[in-house]
Amino acid sequence: MPRKITVLEGHPDPDPGHFGYALADAYIDGAQEAGHEVRRIRVSELDFAVLRTRVEWQAAPPPDIRAAQEAIVWADHLVLLYPLWLSTMPALLNAFWEHVFRPGFGTRDGQKLLAGRSARVIVTMGMPAKFYHPPERNLLGFTGIGPIEETPIGDVDGDASKRKAWLSEIAELGRAGA
Repeated sequence: MPRKITVLEGHPDPDPGHFGYALADAYIDGAQEAGHEVRRIRVSELDFAVLRTRVEWQAAPPPDIRAAQEAIVWADHLVLLYPLWLSTMPALLNAFWEHVFRPGFGTRDGQKLLAGRSARVIVTMGMPAKFYHPPERNLLGFTGIGPIEETPIGDVDGDASKRKAWLSEIAELGRAGA
């Protein structure tokens, strides 16, 4: 059964040469081949400032964030891709989530407003994947998203055959809508 999938690319650098963008393309190509509907959010292309005060956080979101919220609500499956920086997501991606999860979006009065959605988190890193500890499980799970599957990809600076194998595996996940 076709799914509605939002792919969120969390690399802060818009340079399309990053492996994470190739992984996102592979996932999207596989998903579209299988008949899934796909929307894409590239955090590096969005216009928003870092939130610094509670007043800013409680204000209405900027247009790019509102569009991202709509794409998240539209989807029944989310795919989050980002590089691991200093053992966590890049600061720009964290700032994005602070905007997205403003009061009333994701949770309200103890209700988890994004329940019924699943997620796949694909994290690239220069170190071996066995050292990855997922920071996003609490973030997404708090809003009701689940199950949350993780695909850590370590040693991304390795040889081309490993990258090719990862691209094939991610394209297969896209075809499966997983």
